[in-house]
Amino acid sequence: MGLMLRYALQTLKARKGGFIGAFLALFCAAALVTACGILLETGLRGTIATERYAAAPVIVGADQNVHQTTIKKKKGKEKEKHKAKPLAERVWLPVGTTETLAGLPGVRKAVPETNFPAYAVGPQGQIVPGIDGKPSYGHAWSSAALTPFELTDGKAPVGADEVVLDRELAARTGLKTGSSLVVQSTGAPTTYKVSGIAAAKGGDLHQQTSLFFSDETARNLSGRAGQVATVGLLPKPGVLASELADQAKKALAGDGRKYAVATGGERGPIEFLDAGKARVKLVSMGGAMGGTSLLVAILVVVGTFALSIQQRYRELALLRAIAATPKQVRQLIGREALIIGGLAGGLGSLVGLPIAYWLHSKFIDFKAIPDTLELTFSFVPFTAAVGASLLGAWVAARISARRTARIRPAEALSEASMEQRHFAWGRLGVGMLVLALGIGVVVLLGFLRTEPASQPVTFLSVVVLAVAVSLLGPVIARIAVAILGIPLKFSRVGGHLATANARANAKRMAAAVTPLVLLIGMACTVLFVQTTMGDAASAQAKAGNKADWVVSSNGPGVPAEATDALRALPGVTQVTEIVRTQVRVGLDKYPTQGISVQGLTTNWDPGVSRGSLKGFGDKSIAMSDVCADHLGKKPGDTLKVTLGDATVAELKVAAVYERGLGFGDLTMSHDLVARHVDNPLASSVLVKTAGDGKASREQLTDALKRFPGIGVLDRTQVDDRQADVQQSNAEVNYLAMGLIIAFTAIAVVNTLAMSVSDRTREFALLRLVGTTRRQVMSMLRIESALIVLVAAVLGTAISLAVLTAFSVGMTGAAQPSVDLPMFLGVLGFAAVLTAAATLIPGRVALAGRPADVINARQ
Repeated sequence: MGLMLRYALQTLKARKGGFIGAFLALFCAAALVTACGILLETGLRGTIATERYAAAPVIVGADQNVHQTTIKKKKGKEKEKHKAKPLAERVWLPVGTTETLAGLPGVRKAVPETNFPAYAVGPQGQIVPGIDGKPSYGHAWSSAALTPFELTDGKAPVGADEVVLDRELAARTGLKTGSSLVVQSTGAPTTYKVSGIAAAKGGDLHQQTSLFFSDETARNLSGRAGQVATVGLLPKPGVLASELADQAKKALAGDGRKYAVATGGERGPIEFLDAGKARVKLVSMGGAMGGTSLLVAILVVVGTFALSIQQRYRELALLRAIAATPKQVRQLIGREALIIGGLAGGLGSLVGLPIAYWLHSKFIDFKAIPDTLELTFSFVPFTAAVGASLLGAWVAARISARRTARIRPAEALSEASMEQRHFAWGRLGVGMLVLALGIGVVVLLGFLRTEPASQPVTFLSVVVLAVAVSLLGPVIARIAVAILGIPLKFSRVGGHLATANARANAKRMAAAVTPLVLLIGMACTVLFVQTTMGDAASAQAKAGNKADWVVSSNGPGVPAEATDALRALPGVTQVTEIVRTQVRVGLDKYPTQGISVQGLTTNWDPGVSRGSLKGFGDKSIAMSDVCADHLGKKPGDTLKVTLGDATVAELKVAAVYERGLGFGDLTMSHDLVARHVDNPLASSVLVKTAGDGKASREQLTDALKRFPGIGVLDRTQVDDRQADVQQSNAEVNYLAMGLIIAFTAIAVVNTLAMSVSDRTREFALLRLVGTTRRQVMSMLRIESALIVLVAAVLGTAISLAVLTAFSVGMTGAAQPSVDLPMFLGVLGFAAVLTAAATLIPGRVALAGRPADVINARQ
């Protein structure tokens, strides 16, 4: 064992308290990196278990992706790059696929699947949700063999008015064979006779509720004549699933379509399309969280190590004075850092596992991902966390010890007794460069007009500017003390001592301010990015909604028959249906609405800036100005769009509008979109009535009373519902970034407690020269207030600059939306943390007799 390693172990043993701060920072960083790594790995290779297709070893579905191949020529060589992105709706297969597969030599039976939304209606007219609030689907009875479902009572549905319920739904609703049941599916609510009850062979399904209809009824309700959703293959005895899959791939290879042939765990993504899309979302969230937490961790760890080394300056100076070389000092500090990093990384990575499980469960609760996507991990996230902890500790130690190891022994002893007064010009220069970089990133943010592009740059901007504050901290601290020291003169002893201490120990004050600036800046940015986007979207939607009433549903949607009833009502002048989806232009995804022509310009005003909505129809498309700029389109141009079910449509750009946040980037004909979505029911219906519009509410409600789950909302209720939806979406981001904020809060407490605990000798000296305990505590309170005030100004300035740039890019106006009570709550939280981390260690440090403390430290 080398000399420096032995000395490093002895130092760690003798100075446990001095290294606790660095250990905690690295421990938390390793836990966060592990948790984010596990989420990332789950997104990349997470298992999605099948339910409905459990009895079919091979499932054949359509390819659910849109593909793009690019060829780049470089130095005379061609490089082909292939990319694929998931589609929003199910891509259906031609019915002839079943016949093709049924003829394979290894197939005992090819079972086609047809599915569509179908919900039971309770006796009070309420929509009955699926099991545990999950979806409820209708199927053809012939597909029951895919699970398999078997009748426990009654008979299979044969007539157009018969339905079989799964056992769980029957038990929950109290329905029995022979009962009557109203079902809300893709059309008007219809009454069926319960012909039987069926149960899955492996037990009740946990991800969906199933209703089975006759094959002909199911085809009619699906609205997909001549198509099937998937085909399940049941093999002949002795035929392996892999062998059967190979046969299917060969049989389908020549027809020009892309298919997904799945066995084993790959069947899940074909059944649960949302789970497959959630994997992409989880990769994005895990990567963004992991990257941001790593940047924050590096900043925090460097600051913690710098403070730790600063507290050991006398010890390190003595080593230099007794002939220790700069290399030996660097080796000593580096080995100490690696020991701490290894311990913290190992323990932190273990703690990261329950954090990952907790995050996974919360994402499921917020419906960001479905619970069919199981958490999956290997040794890689744990190894990466330990490696990141070791590397971070070593880099932080080398950066922090750079000057300590380099200066001459005599200078080291001199600086150990008193902090240097002159500026470190190298640090100042690097700080100015990082500040310039941060300003550049903020400027760039103002030009980003899509949320996927702007979100990571937003949080990167905060971290880069916080790094600049860290490097320029001593200069900022001295300027702040020079300004704030003027009013503090009126505070006599406490103010005088606090000002003198802050002026003489600018580095110590800067080390305390930096994590607090990061906490305030990051918290305000996370909170008010959501309010800025939400308020802008709400304002645009409110300004563009010209209807008197909005009809919506708490079930699958508003059927066409309901809108027909509204149009037939005296006093109703215009009824406009809206259905929502997502489409692809190339590989880019755009939120899209389909809107009916009737009342298009009366009920809806998207703020058309170019072109016109007159003559808008199935071959037309309107675009937000952001989308039009991104795609380089103008009115009169043709746009090629891949709809949610992979249908390609070429549409003429009719208009460009300004209110894209409120209504989505693309608007198409309602009839066009409804033909290519899984759920063709309208998500909302805009209604214009005669007169002032208020007297007709009772009439509207009465006309819709036979349609379950449908309500008539006024504009205030619509605004409230939209705010609830936005809050639900924001909760995911709050949770994701909240862990990083919690980590930063721990770093704040950690840094301040380390700083105060090391001043025991200073407090004892003050006591010996006549300063009372109350005056020392008063000094600490004023120092805390100084730190909070400086951090609040800097953190607010950073977040305000970043939010303004974000608002310019995303909304077109420099109007960040800041909730004042929430902002004051952030500052109050920061103040409480600072006070607790300063005053509690301060009281502990003042507990001993001054003379004993001085003698113990000699």
